[in-house]
Amino acid sequence: MTPVIRLSGLLLLATLLGAQAKDPYIGSQACRACHVAQTQTFFRNAHTKADRGCESCHGPGRAHVSAGGKKDLIVAFSALSSRKALDNCLSCHGKDWSRNNIRHSSHTQADVVCSTCHSVHQAATPKHLLAKPQKELCYSCHPNVQSQFSMPFKHRVNEGTVQCADCHNPHGAPAPTWRMGQRPRLQQHAQANEQSCLQCHADKRGPFLFEHAALRVDGCGSCHAPHGSANPRLLNRPVVFTLCLECHNGAPGFGLQGQGIPVQSASHNMADPRYQNCTTCHVKIHGSNADARFLR
Repeated sequence: MTPVIRLSGLLLLATLLGAQAKDPYIGSQACRACHVAQTQTFFRNAHTKADRGCESCHGPGRAHVSAGGKKDLIVAFSALSSRKALDNCLSCHGKDWSRNNIRHSSHTQADVVCSTCHSVHQAATPKHLLAKPQKELCYSCHPNVQSQFSMPFKHRVNEGTVQCADCHNPHGAPAPTWRMGQRPRLQQHAQANEQSCLQCHADKRGPFLFEHAALRVDGCGSCHAPHGSANPRLLNRPVVFTLCLECHNGAPGFGLQGQGIPVQSASHNMADPRYQNCTTCHVKIHGSNADARFLR
């Protein structure tokens, strides 16, 4: 289509739709003349329910059409700064509770905005309008995590059993109630600000009469690698007693009464294989309602 014919068509369309009217909005029908690829599948999009269709996001289009498609007379997301693009989306989505921390999230601070992950017009997934399937989208920026999901023991993200968003909130999350010094990233809080792990591992939730301080203060990550590990049960170390001795070293001043972290008794010869798997006896290691030492 030559520029003259295209311009004539736009002006004719604008006239037919009432170009001389004072209303700056022209309606989504006018967009179809030029943006065929975007409008062909847009009827399946949840954004079609918006009051003004295309103009709900892109602003009034009459001046844009009358000027022959001049780009600076419409809200073009490709030309917006990261902050302005975010502001535009939050004009509608800012009321959602799951996004109330988005301005302070590590994604926003790294200039990752809505259009980086979402494709409004040509989404790869019908749910959430993602630009790619979720794991591929996350892996494109987090290749180190992708490698962890290839470990012998891992959460089954590659198999589709678990998704990144089951544990993480990509739009930002409140300050965590565990491992606060290390600031866990975008953790999806479960009930009562609990760790996201407890959504699936509900038997570890408690409350317990005798709590394991490692779980209560530092969280699951003090013993487990959340994405994947070379060790069974996603443990951070291959031998159980070496993991336990990271904390149970007799350091003073810890505990509710400042009694210090207990160490194994003299009868426990750590060179003896019988004592190298601590959880053989201390089976209730996540917490117990019967024994302070987490025994049977």
